Amino acid sequence: MIFEAAATAGGVWAMRRLAHRAILRGLRAPRLAHAKGPSEQGIAADRVREVRIPGPRGRQLFGWLVSPPAAAERPAPAVLAMHGWGANAAMMWPVVPPLHVAGFAVLLIDARCHGRSDDEAFTSMPRFAEDIAAGLAWLRQQPDVAADRVALLGHSVGAAAALLHASRHHDVRAVVSLSAFAHPREVMRRFMAEKRVPYPVLGWYVLRHVQRVIGVSFDDIAPLATLSRVRCPTLLVHGRTDSTVPVDDAQRLLAVSGRARLLLVDGDHDLREALAPHSKSLVDFLRASCALPAAVMPADVTAGKLTSKVGVQITDCHGT
Repeated sequence: MIFEAAATAGGVWAMRRLAHRAILRGLRAPRLAHAKGPSEQGIAADRVREVRIPGPRGRQLFGWLVSPPAAAERPAPAVLAMHGWGANAAMMWPVVPPLHVAGFAVLLIDARCHGRSDDEAFTSMPRFAEDIAAGLAWLRQQPDVAADRVALLGHSVGAAAALLHASRHHDVRAVVSLSAFAHPREVMRRFMAEKRVPYPVLGWYVLRHVQRVIGVSFDDIAPLATLSRVRCPTLLVHGRTDSTVPVDDAQRLLAVSGRARLLLVDGDHDLREALAPHSKSLVDFLRASCALPAAVMPADVTAGKLTSKVGVQITDCHGT
């Protein structure tokens, strides 16, 4: 009887280990090589340098730091840009030139398990947020960067991670969220449906297991929950024809925050080309957010003063 019980327990443990490995393997993001670099952006070579940033658990994060033009003010405001799942820092290059011309320093980083950053057993949206925190800490130490005038820009999972960070730390002037989803559970269920994973049989277990592995519930880290706790101005940018994250997600996010603004653009989930006609709106939003004295943040943000001041700059961004 004892041996039979032990054998049964061992079999259950082995099955769980196999399921764990299968789930991590199935959800692992592809590691793509950098397809583009700074030489293709029309930015002077002496303004760009490759950097290695100390990350969580002793890992190293790869990045590019783009310094503002020599004639720009010093210290300069800065933007940290985080890519989405299965992407990398090079895919965020299209947002850099208008920010560079406007006088911002820009830090592009690869999340762990992406691009040229170190590997991990797994990554997740909360770990993207950890990488953002590591990038911000490094960025604020740079002598030409105004440590109190830093903003975040993220795409998809990177956008959700930026909102998660901002909701916890209240240490950034603004967040630009590109193609953010409303809730990770919905994203996971759409993904499993595409892969034909039957929810009643296996899907429910996958969702429960993933939450156990990452150490938090989806409800706690969902942008629907975190955005309502973000105190800084937030610009939600979403493609009208997004087939990965429905545009309705952006409308739902807008509804939970009195400090968010929505800019709908003609594009799908990948907004690299769709953002070009709206670069002035993004720059104006970030300039207004980063121009205010540090003394008004975060107390006056909570009171709504920062939102109203920024709202003047992006009144063209409320399209539906």
